[in-house]
Amino acid sequence: MLSHLAKRLLMLIPVFFAVSLIIFLIIHMVPGDPIDNMMKVGSTPEQRAQLVAKFGLDRPLSEQYFIWITNLLRGDMGDAIVMRRPVADLIAQNLPYSLTLGLLALAFSTMFGVITGAIAATLRDTKIDQAIMTFTLLGSTVPGFWLGLLLILLFAVILGWVPVSGARSWEALILPVVTIGLGGTALVGRVARVAMIDIAQKDFVLLLHAKGLSKAAIQIRHVLRHALLPVVTILGLRIGWILGGAVTIEFVFARPGLGSLLIRALNQRDYPVVQGSLLMLSMAVVLGTLIADMIQAAMDPRVRENQR
Repeated sequence: MLSHLAKRLLMLIPVFFAVSLIIFLIIHMVPGDPIDNMMKVGSTPEQRAQLVAKFGLDRPLSEQYFIWITNLLRGDMGDAIVMRRPVADLIAQNLPYSLTLGLLALAFSTMFGVITGAIAATLRDTKIDQAIMTFTLLGSTVPGFWLGLLLILLFAVILGWVPVSGARSWEALILPVVTIGLGGTALVGRVARVAMIDIAQKDFVLLLHAKGLSKAAIQIRHVLRHALLPVVTILGLRIGWILGGAVTIEFVFARPGLGSLLIRALNQRDYPVVQGSLLMLSMAVVLGTLIADMIQAAMDPRVRENQR
């Protein structure tokens, strides 16, 4: 187990450099630069050239990347060009909002996804199963930003039950969590249902029925427990997806967070902030996959055997 963890951690090193290089190149291929947002009306080309040289944007891209990645390995994410603050401070200020929203949405989608999947598998081929599958299909296809606007209109504007936007109270978290979590609920529910139906056809389950155990006990204590393995894998992948999905949702609900910071930095072409934010989101996906792999190995002895 420890040797497998060490191997996976070593594999993160080339992944980190590859992701950082892709992010750097994509950002610098976008038209415009942060200097455009700093120039005042009437500024001369000489003044622009001075600013470009001041922030090192006149250097070759290879040299700019080497400087950025070298400083990053030292723990220095650089300074925001337009916002004029350390990137690490900006991320540290906004990341807790995104983590809170993401973790609550992950818990919401996990709990309700497993419950709906278990109910659908237990009541397979009934009207309840069909209704749940219809709900999961809608939940996985409706765009998050459209669903967020619809929830704002209904529960905030018309009914007035929750705040429209902001992050001043815990009530302001309800609609964003539901908006992000519904898509995850649909995915987790479908995976749990398929896994439970597959597990229910195994020989050991038939043996449990032959021994006289109740159907509820078999479904909860044995079938559901084995069906959680693929669910764990999906949840690990969704850790990064939820943080990434929070980008648009935070903007819709006017919440502070990594998503709002990223959108503002993109509008300003603030390279260091965009690079730092995207790198955080990308590594969240990688780390989520690693965590899911470790949890899977801890839950299933067969996975541990394959890892040796």
